Amino acid sequence: MSLVTNPFIHSVNPSLIESRRILMAAKKSKVTSRKVKDKWKAKEWYKVHAPRMFNEVEIGETPAVDIETLYGRTAEVTVQELTGDFSKMHIKMRFQITSVDGYNAKTVFIGHDLTSDYVRRLTRRKKTKTDHVVDVTTTDGFVIRIKPMSIAEKRIQSSQEDAMRRIMGESLNEMGKTMSLSDIVKTIVSGEMAKTVAKACRIIIPIKRIEIRKSQILVVGQGEPESIVAIVEPKAEVSEETDGEAEEASEVTKEVAEPEEIAE
Repeated sequence: MSLVTNPFIHSVNPSLIESRRILMAAKKSKVTSRKVKDKWKAKEWYKVHAPRMFNEVEIGETPAVDIETLYGRTAEVTVQELTGDFSKMHIKMRFQITSVDGYNAKTVFIGHDLTSDYVRRLTRRKKTKTDHVVDVTTTDGFVIRIKPMSIAEKRIQSSQEDAMRRIMGESLNEMGKTMSLSDIVKTIVSGEMAKTVAKACRIIIPIKRIEIRKSQILVVGQGEPESIVAIVEPKAEVSEETDGEAEEASEVTKEVAEPEEIAE
């Protein structure tokens, strides 16, 4: 049995094979000799600050190569991180970078949202959860879309849901006629808005709970909203000498205040 060999195998020039090997080795050396640039070294870190509505506190840092890439970036921070109130850890405030001053990035309020686990804990079986959408215009020209969420004690009819939507829209629009954006956000965070809407809906059916699930700024108004967080001033430190003087003064006051004994 004879083997058939390929006649072209023996016709390849050995010098051509060697030159190809040298060429491939040269290409590999060029690839390995290239220096990989570290993009992180070229970036600068910028501090992100909340708007004046939350006293411009620092909420984080973000890297960027060019300042122009910072504009439009969004940040989510819980109210707990802004104010230290643990009862508001389920409320997330959303801010957007609009200006940069040096290495400080300034933001504006663009809306809020509730955490998904908090919303899941509120919903239960055999209870009707209804979502609503209301666009409210404030006194300073802002248009904010508010999305309340109502949870009834039992299953309710669709006609009752429609009636609640109508009442919620009326009550929220009435609030917008007398409040600025900062006042609206303050009522959302404090829970006063949910209480007001729940009270208005009692004429239809008792509501177990109403939460302002989400909000979004649709139209930017005039001016910057005022602060809604009270600034807590630190207590003045009292020295030990001052404490001693205060005790002596209190003793003198007691002596003066005590009536003299009447001689018999």
